[in-house]
Amino acid sequence: MELRLQKWLSMAGVASRRKAEEMIQDGRVRVNGAVVTELGAKADPARDVLEVDGKIVETTQKKVYIMLHKPEGVVTTVTDPFGRPTVMDLVPSDVRLFPVGRLDQDTGGLLLMTNDGEWAQKLTHPKHEIKKTYVAVVKGIPTNENLRKLRNGIVIEGKKTAPAQVRLYENIPVKGEKTQNAKLIITIHEGRNRQVRNMCEAIGHKVISLKRVMVGGLELGNVAKGKWRYLTPKEVRNVVKG
Repeated sequence: MELRLQKWLSMAGVASRRKAEEMIQDGRVRVNGAVVTELGAKADPARDVLEVDGKIVETTQKKVYIMLHKPEGVVTTVTDPFGRPTVMDLVPSDVRLFPVGRLDQDTGGLLLMTNDGEWAQKLTHPKHEIKKTYVAVVKGIPTNENLRKLRNGIVIEGKKTAPAQVRLYENIPVKGEKTQNAKLIITIHEGRNRQVRNMCEAIGHKVISLKRVMVGGLELGNVAKGKWRYLTPKEVRNVVKG
């Protein structure tokens, strides 16, 4: 299967895609001995030889699969131009990994990271409908009617969300007040930007805190905030089954 050279370099752990593009444009990349400077160029790892600065790029890099408990305040990017802490600061530095999908800066919980582009694609492509479960604490107590709206789908930015699983887990008293907030368990399979937050706000209940606890049947469990662990081979296989 042919790949764009920048993708091949990224998957092999040589450089990020952006850096790989710079390498290509600078004439540092060769395919079968010929310099390639075109960003759209492709090659097949099964039959072609890729070189960077005269060194052959190995195609047998060990695949790594990690579950990270992302803390709030950390951004889900490989690099950040504003100097904010990223998830890359929390995982091993001897292997070039990338996050599978993303959690926004204010959301914590289960984030998968890998160097396996094909596996990541299976987890993030909409057609596979991989389920993701969140624990959301929202301001106030949603009515049964509003919970029904979330379950059936609600229009956000002109597009209706897919049906979701939503359960009111418990009411939480607000200290010093007579009001209560709600803890909701929400499972979706879409990956729209800030979707859970926007769904709750659409029914008039702002999210106070949000944590992802499950992806495709893989639970965060007792992984401490800011810590990570390797997935077992069985988990790697099963998580992409949804």
